[in-house]
Amino acid sequence: MSDCVFCGIVAGDVEAHLVLDEPDFVAFLDTRPLFKGHVLLVPREHVVTLPDLPSGLRDGFLAAAQRLATAVVDALGAQGSFVAMNNVVSQSVPHLHLHVVPRTKGDGLRGFFWPRTKYADSEEQGQYAARLRAVLE
Repeated sequence: MSDCVFCGIVAGDVEAHLVLDEPDFVAFLDTRPLFKGHVLLVPREHVVTLPDLPSGLRDGFLAAAQRLATAVVDALGAQGSFVAMNNVVSQSVPHLHLHVVPRTKGDGLRGFFWPRTKYADSEEQGQYAARLRAVLE
């Protein structure tokens, strides 16, 4: 889909800090992270919501989400993770994406109040992506 930013990332036309690059899925750092290391997992195929995800991709999508949830702990020293997705309502990009957010006790995330964080620059963002890639390989 030509006007979908996530399809642009998948195609390599839009710059992103990739964390996972597999035949069916791509994961990259969120440009407006809740916390540094906040990852978005997307299917390469353009689907809008979870109910639209073809059945042949479901297990692989969940397996990739599990690996990312483990990676934010192992690579970033998080105590756990927050894993979530929206379907239509509050879905900022109409392409299925799953959020994997590193969490630590007392990090300030309460309920669905999501303060946003910023990377100092692209170099810092790249360092976070590299740390996550290293434990995923």
